[in-house]
Amino acid sequence: MTIAASYAEFAAREARGVSPGYERLSLAVSRDEELLALLGTLPPDKRQPNLLFGVVRLLGGPVDDPAAFREFTAANWAAVEAELHTRATQTNEPGRCAVLLPVLAALPQPLALLEVGASAGLCLYPDRYAYRYGEHVLGVGEPVCECAVTGMAPPSRLPEVVWRAGLDLNPLDVTDPADVDWLDALIWPEHEHRRARLRAAAAVAAADPPLLVRGDLVDDLPALAARAPAGATLVVFHTSVLYQVPAPRRQAFAEQVRGLPDHWISNEAPEVLAHDGLPEPPGEALYNVLALDGRPLAWTRSHGQAMTWFAGPGSADAAAVG
Repeated sequence: MTIAASYAEFAAREARGVSPGYERLSLAVSRDEELLALLGTLPPDKRQPNLLFGVVRLLGGPVDDPAAFREFTAANWAAVEAELHTRATQTNEPGRCAVLLPVLAALPQPLALLEVGASAGLCLYPDRYAYRYGEHVLGVGEPVCECAVTGMAPPSRLPEVVWRAGLDLNPLDVTDPADVDWLDALIWPEHEHRRARLRAAAAVAAADPPLLVRGDLVDDLPALAARAPAGATLVVFHTSVLYQVPAPRRQAFAEQVRGLPDHWISNEAPEVLAHDGLPEPPGEALYNVLALDGRPLAWTRSHGQAMTWFAGPGSADAAAVG
């Protein structure tokens, strides 16, 4: 796919109906020969819309007006390029816990959580957040993760987590304001609710920081998994991470994680982690596939805001024991 096509697709499948500002911005970049040429000088994994827009926001540039964005980006390309080379789209969205929770709560308790591509580890606290599934509320306090669910009953309990660890090539420190500012810059402009949720989740994590290990998802996974306590169900999970990993390494990771004990939860786009026999997604927007041990269970939206269950009798408990 060309750079122009990737920006046009981002506008149509991810930003449309979710971020009008980023939809306009993505379409403008897709038609701008100068910006496309500048992006073409970067490695493929550094050309992503989310990364470019986040870097410009971090540098104080405008993202609400395509013309102003173009002027700022072109005039400050040296600084933008430098940040693009050193940054990654580590969108640590705690709202994704809402689509993980039904499966986590149904597994044998207690749990030892190991997140691959953990960023600052905010998705390692599903037991400490509150949730709203329509009229059904679970947990207390902040943040509150809201999710529209179809085809299943919402979970009735929170999981019990006794160990939490993350593996990342560049882990972020939730107690470092600069790292939290980068996570803030990655949140789309109109999403004030996500910005508030990030700050609330960061406060939860900072009060009890997780074990975060700098390492590779294939080479360093077994050693970290071996540190999980005996007597707990080890759950290796990841969400919207593998698109940043070259296809051969994705395959190597999938083979590696299948060889570990207990369970593997994935939440990735279907073109990134393939599954046979998927039903049609609920709409034209970009959807991930939630899967347990390689078995697809549900379509999910990328920030955890919606979930359409399609596996079996429509219960996470059935999927966990099936």
